[in-house]
Amino acid sequence: MAPKIFFSRSILLLLAILSLAKIQSKSHKHDAFEYINHLKGCHKGQNVSGLHHLKHYLENFGYLNYSDVVQNLEHRNDGAIENHANDDEFDDVLESAVKSYQRYFHLEVTGTLDPATVKQMTMPRCGVPDIINKSNKSTTSHQKVHKNRKLIHLVSHYSFFQGSPRWQKSHLTYRFRSSVAVPGTANIRSICASAFQRWARVSHFTFKEVSSNSQADIEIGFHRRSHGDNNPFDGFQGTLAHAFAPSRGWLHFDADETWSANPAGQNQVDIESVAVHEIGHVLGLGHEPNVPNAIMYPSFRYGATKRDLHEDDVRGIRALYGLT
Repeated sequence: MAPKIFFSRSILLLLAILSLAKIQSKSHKHDAFEYINHLKGCHKGQNVSGLHHLKHYLENFGYLNYSDVVQNLEHRNDGAIENHANDDEFDDVLESAVKSYQRYFHLEVTGTLDPATVKQMTMPRCGVPDIINKSNKSTTSHQKVHKNRKLIHLVSHYSFFQGSPRWQKSHLTYRFRSSVAVPGTANIRSICASAFQRWARVSHFTFKEVSSNSQADIEIGFHRRSHGDNNPFDGFQGTLAHAFAPSRGWLHFDADETWSANPAGQNQVDIESVAVHEIGHVLGLGHEPNVPNAIMYPSFRYGATKRDLHEDDVRGIRALYGLT
């Protein structure tokens, strides 16, 4: 009798431990950008714990590069040069980067982490940099004024990757190859097929899925953290996905997100909305911060869908490939 009682108690104890571990695991699933909220109000001259994370954030998205301006940061102490890239000092370079970020997103240019700037920075977004060359200018941008017969002016603000890389063929194949299985993605094949067709309808491109073992122009997959492309994901929330300019053809989703074909709950991300955006990068389009309704706008909203191409997206892809 005693062995049975001992066995039963052991099972109950084990179940309790597993249940507690599961609860703790969920409670420790933090937003990758949450630290930015704790930096609200920071400004030049302060030394605040966590500012080095903000420096890495701005570096990842193209606004900050200490190696390019190190000659302006030399504080000599016994002949040593201090590099501020990994410290928590809000220096001149960080202030300049914050101002560049504010200009890019049409925020008030204060150079401080004011509420509007923090709100924009903490939005879930694409992992592709907004600014991708060393001169700290935006991707090759194009602002054209179009006039119709009623003299209504429509300004296009689409952008391309540096050097305007493009595919040299119009029929592209794609395959799926993930390093991890992800809940909520059972319909990923049909979802991506729909996303590709949105671009096909406004361009000269055709797309065809091939088997995972076949050679393909585009590879789509779900991955977690470091996954072999030198652009590790940051875990739950934060950056949702990223893609590469032609003709690399890589399109990666962060496996730690809560993906959904029909998002309804908090923190759920619409797969097709993100897929349409990332395919835009695969085809050669950069980010578009001037038109929040454009597919190529860098940020997303949880629980929302944005799958239809904006006129700016259409003009961009047609301009890049010389289509009328």
